[in-house]
Amino acid sequence: MEEALPSHIGKYPINRELGRGATSRVYLAHDPYGNRDVAIKVVRPESNIDANLLKRFHKSFLNEAGLIGKLLHPHIVQIFEADVTDEYHYIVMEYAPGETLEERCNSSNLLSMEQVVEIAFKCSLALDFANRHGVIHRDMKPANILRDAEGEIKISDFGAAQLESGDETIMQGIGSPAYMSPEQVAEQRLTLQTDIYSLGVVMYQLFTGRLPFVASNKASLIYQIANMDPPSPTIHRPDLPESLAKFVLRALARDLSVRFSSWAEFSRELTLAYRHLELPPDTITDTQKYDAIKKIPFFHEFRDSETWEIVRMSSWRRHSPQKVVVKEGDVDESVFIIVDGEARVSKGGKDVDMLGKGDCFGELLYFEEARSQRATTVAASSALSVVEVKAQALQQATDALQKLFNKAFLRILVNRLSQVSDRRPASK
Repeated sequence: MEEALPSHIGKYPINRELGRGATSRVYLAHDPYGNRDVAIKVVRPESNIDANLLKRFHKSFLNEAGLIGKLLHPHIVQIFEADVTDEYHYIVMEYAPGETLEERCNSSNLLSMEQVVEIAFKCSLALDFANRHGVIHRDMKPANILRDAEGEIKISDFGAAQLESGDETIMQGIGSPAYMSPEQVAEQRLTLQTDIYSLGVVMYQLFTGRLPFVASNKASLIYQIANMDPPSPTIHRPDLPESLAKFVLRALARDLSVRFSSWAEFSRELTLAYRHLELPPDTITDTQKYDAIKKIPFFHEFRDSETWEIVRMSSWRRHSPQKVVVKEGDVDESVFIIVDGEARVSKGGKDVDMLGKGDCFGELLYFEEARSQRATTVAASSALSVVEVKAQALQQATDALQKLFNKAFLRILVNRLSQVSDRRPASK
């Protein structure tokens, strides 16, 4: 008999069901106090479960609930609250609209190579963040990666997570068999490398629409994972660049000394493999933006979360030589940071300055209360790439991001005043 949709769970009115598993349901609900939509995961243990397994179930649930307020990252679904009743356990989470990546694992509905690389890169940042807080996900799979219409991703369902400290190593074999690492199926001690392996399986499937190992039963699948090397993904997708195929196979290496040893190494090597892809000349993906921004001195003190906030709120512009970027007298509100190239600054038709990589212009408009006129003209003197951020967007950004921008702007202002002072003739 079909279970009726509950009207409320705790204080939250329920709108509709979002999905279900063997022992869980996920509902779209409304938070009347926060005035926001939330997702509520309701978990019920099996009715005939014995006391020992029930204890392990409670521990697994509390393990996920224990992450509340701990894993705050742009690419991890945030947990707001958890509670236990006589009937069920539930967790209140951020509602992330969109599709899971399960929808993109069919060979007739694959994402582009660039999109897959971008997803993997963002996942690596999120999983590195989790690992630095002592957490291993242990159940990375397409169903646990959400993607919205703009291509942003969120990792969900840390219910199988293992805490590296203390005695919170629960249900050692937990996970989805097709995405489990060799050490996971062998019930050995797990490290961050098990998540690297599982993300490698996700990449393999997103690139090809196929899993690296396919079997008619679980025992055969586990044997292959533990004892066999996967075929190259180029067998299923010949146009996949060799650099990406080698990257995926290294993530899937059974030998831990061959597999990527850290998320930093994973991200760095993925970036190098990604650079071999040919992109349309005007295409700049979020991964490239992130990689370029991290190399600019202006952003050196920005953490991952603030850098991704800039990626999301900014526009990326490329200008050919002599192209006017901003014009004296125009009304505007944009701040620009130069990623690559040089720009000439003029006022009243006379050159007054040259700007290069890491320099910014238009920052004074950030401190204006309304749109203002440009005081100078800035034109590209070579091929020029800039990050453009609206002053209004910065003013509405997080406090942490605003403080970092204010500090960077102040540093640039001090340097400019110092240069002006150095150019003044000594007084007699």
